[in-house]
Amino acid sequence: MAWLYLLAAGLFEVGFTASLKLSGNFSNIRWSIVFLVCVSMSFLLLNKAAQTIPLGTAYAVWTGIGAVGTVVTGIVLFREPSDFWRLFFVFLLIGALIGLKIVSK
Repeated sequence: MAWLYLLAAGLFEVGFTASLKLSGNFSNIRWSIVFLVCVSMSFLLLNKAAQTIPLGTAYAVWTGIGAVGTVVTGIVLFREPSDFWRLFFVFLLIGALIGLKIVSK
């Protein structure tokens, strides 16, 4: 169950980074509220996951899910570049996350 909490925390991290951009420096109240909800849920779920998963592993996976998800969100929603090297390193990060899951007890 802790790994599901961690996955959800990472997805909420993607939500808060995307809503941060959409908030227009917190001038758009709707996206600012979405940001606050997502950041709160992300930290709450990270805390819940870290009760079972080692803290270093939980934090690394949380930031990794957030980083990969934010890159994908940037490419899909904000038309950010998706060149070979950028995608190559994103896939390396995904491999590292899978490795952490495999070696974690």
